[in-house]
Amino acid sequence: MNLDAFPRAVFAGGCFWCLEADARRLPGVLVAISGYSGGHVSQPSYDQVCEGDTGHLEAVELRFDPELVDYRALVNWFLRRIDPYNPEGQFCDYGTQYRTAVFPIDAAQERDAHAALDALSAAPSSLADGRPVVTRILPAGPFYPAEARHQGFSRSNPRRYHLYRLGCGRDATLERLWGKGAADPLFAFTPRLAPASLDDVFARARLSPDAFRVVRRDGTEPPFRNAYFDEHRPGLYVDPVSGAPLFASIHKFDSGTGWPSFSRPLLPGNIVTRLDHTLLTPRTEVLAWHSGNHLGHVFDDGPREAGGLRYCMNSAALRFIPREQLAAEGYGRYDGVFEGA
Repeated sequence: MNLDAFPRAVFAGGCFWCLEADARRLPGVLVAISGYSGGHVSQPSYDQVCEGDTGHLEAVELRFDPELVDYRALVNWFLRRIDPYNPEGQFCDYGTQYRTAVFPIDAAQERDAHAALDALSAAPSSLADGRPVVTRILPAGPFYPAEARHQGFSRSNPRRYHLYRLGCGRDATLERLWGKGAADPLFAFTPRLAPASLDDVFARARLSPDAFRVVRRDGTEPPFRNAYFDEHRPGLYVDPVSGAPLFASIHKFDSGTGWPSFSRPLLPGNIVTRLDHTLLTPRTEVLAWHSGNHLGHVFDDGPREAGGLRYCMNSAALRFIPREQLAAEGYGRYDGVFEGA
C-alpha cells in the first residue's frame, strides 16, 4: 500500500510494544510502526537508544484515514494510554527513552496537540495528586523504524508481550488514572463515525430488505448465490451503511465455500469480533465497528501463507467499489493499495 496518501501521527508513550499494539486496534488507523524519534543520531539502534545518549524516545508512527478519525481524536486517545504526569518514564520503565511526547507534523497538528494538552491540564485526572502534565510537544524530526524484531511484537511474541504488559503494571495504572475500562485500547477513542449508533431506520434507508436481514438481524445468504463470491476485479469492499473500508480484493481468495472470503481486513480496527453461540459449536462473529453491522464469521482454515484466517463474509453486508471508480466515490486515497498487486 502507498501510505504517502495518508497523514501520519507520531507519539512517544513509553514501551513502543504496547502503544503500537493498542494503536493497531483503532478504527481508521492503517498501520502502526514502532521506532525512534526526537534524537540527534541518524539510524539509531535499540541498544544505542537504551544507552540514553542519542536523545531519542521510543515512539510509534501511525498512518490514518482522516475521513474516519481526526488527529485531535488521536491525541486525546494517546494522552489516556499513558501517565502524562510521570517525568521519569512510563509504568515500570524508567529512562530518557521512555518519556512521553507528541511530535506534530505540521502547524494544524501542533495546534491540536496544544489544545489537547491544555484541556488535560485544566481537567487533570483525579489521581494526578497535583502533578503537572509533563508530556511534551516536540519538533517532528526524522522517525526511524525500529528493528524487525520489535515490529508487531504482541503478535510475534504474545506470551512475552502479555507477561511484560501485566508485570509492568501498565493496564492497572491506566485504570487508576482514568477509571474503569481504561485498559481497553479503544478507551477515550472518538472516531468521526460513531460506532453502532447508525440505527435501524438509517440502515433500512440504505439497504435492501434482504441485506437488512443479514446485517441487522444476523442473517446468512445462500452460498454461490450472492453478489461477490466470484467477483475478481480489483477494488474495495466497504460497509454499505457507514462507508468505512473493510476489505480489499488483494486479500480475497477462492475458498470454495460460495461466500466472499478474505485472508485479512484492510484496516483491522474497522472490524470487531465476538463469540457467537447460536450454533452448537461456538464461532467467531465479525462485525463492522462503525455501524455494528453483522458481516459474517472468521475461521482458522484460510491460506497458511497469508496468516491462516478466512474471513467468510456475506455479500449483502458489503458494497464493492471497482478500482477505477474509487476516486469518483471518494476513496481515491486507497488506490495505492493495488500497486504491485
